[in-house]
Amino acid sequence: MLGEALKGRNKHSEHKQELKAGIWGHVAVLILLQKSELWLMIQFTPSSNGKPETGKIILSEPFMADPHFGRKAILICEHNEEGSFGFVLNNFIEVGLNELLDDLPKVQCRLSLGGPVKNSNLYYLHTLDDAPEAIVVKPGLFMGGDFDWVRSLLEAGQQLEGKLRFFIGYAGWTPGQLEEEIKSHSWFVTSADIETIMSTDTEDEEFWKALISEMGAGFEHIANAPADPSMN
Repeated sequence: MLGEALKGRNKHSEHKQELKAGIWGHVAVLILLQKSELWLMIQFTPSSNGKPETGKIILSEPFMADPHFGRKAILICEHNEEGSFGFVLNNFIEVGLNELLDDLPKVQCRLSLGGPVKNSNLYYLHTLDDAPEAIVVKPGLFMGGDFDWVRSLLEAGQQLEGKLRFFIGYAGWTPGQLEEEIKSHSWFVTSADIETIMSTDTEDEEFWKALISEMGAGFEHIANAPADPSMN
């Protein structure tokens, strides 16, 4: 009797395990189908395979899991045969510029993590067209230059809010790498005006959503796609 009872219990346990495996199998298939459906929508989104150029912005596809780039917008500051680099525009941190450069006059300026490369270095964008040694990113927008000159403006009390943005680190790609990532639909290529690029008012994901939505018809589903496709 005891042996039969144990056999019955084992069969019941096996049945529960099979049932549980079946349920999780269905869930896994459902998640894969949902992700495949959304991925197909991404692949056939119009104009999602543009070419990277200096001054353009790339937007990550909605399921990118990389903590540095998931739902991020990156301004391409240089793109040539040697590779590409740029700054993540919407990865703000709760550290003020004066905490890093305590010898500067008081500056109201949000910092962004520009990317995972050389993230102990500070970089900046600006709209100061007379800045010595600055590099043109696009007409009216510049990168770097003589920081002592910028410091002198701040010390003189000149208001540079909206004209100056600082980044810690940058994002970089080897020759041809970014093109391949765009071909595989990891990034969408778009543009933005200087006011949008220099703005720090919109929070991280909302900034990404706004730029995706502005790409036009066919992109609304990308902006509204869940980061986790199983939540769709």
